[in-house]
Amino acid sequence: MEEKKHKKHEVILKQYRSKAEHYLCACLNLNNITNVERTPGGLLYIRQWNNMQYVATASFLLTVYSDHLLATDQKLHCQKGEVGPHEMLAFAKSQVDYILGTNPMAMSYLVGYGPKFPQKVHHRGASIESYGENKGFIGCTQGYDNWYGRVEPNPNVLIGALVGGPDIKDQFKDERRNYIQTEACTYNTAALVGVFARLHQSHAHAETPLVASS
Repeated sequence: MEEKKHKKHEVILKQYRSKAEHYLCACLNLNNITNVERTPGGLLYIRQWNNMQYVATASFLLTVYSDHLLATDQKLHCQKGEVGPHEMLAFAKSQVDYILGTNPMAMSYLVGYGPKFPQKVHHRGASIESYGENKGFIGCTQGYDNWYGRVEPNPNVLIGALVGGPDIKDQFKDERRNYIQTEACTYNTAALVGVFARLHQSHAHAETPLVASS
């Protein structure tokens, strides 16, 4: 019964796979024409506003697909060559390393991690003092007028938030008004959880050290 069910949708499933593999090859810079742009520091770059959401999800896709290739003893065939599961996971790790501070700004874009991370995240709850510290009335207007434009760091550290990240030249301005780069979204961090879990598993099982492909 299950085989008949899958057979019915085989053509569509193959189309999904084809598109997914084309995108993976684009991330790995292995398509003849259409590839994902990268910053000089090696970060995947899709768009100006909140680029890290795409980096995180691409890293997650690369990680999941590398496990698929490993489990089925396959390689990804791209227009410019083939890629094995370890190379694919190594590239995903390179993106995570960039996020965590291995980049031209020496900045961790995951708030709370490392010695240098965004201090002025575009986030109302983080940028306004807690009621325990300030029992005065802070409505929407007060939050904007009294707190939004402050040059001081946020009073609350939004630990675990992944901000939008740097521009195409690896540059980042840590300013609350610079929402294009400093806004934090849950869907940025969510995809990273899976990548972190996989990398932690690799470390725990002492697998062969990952070597990024050129």
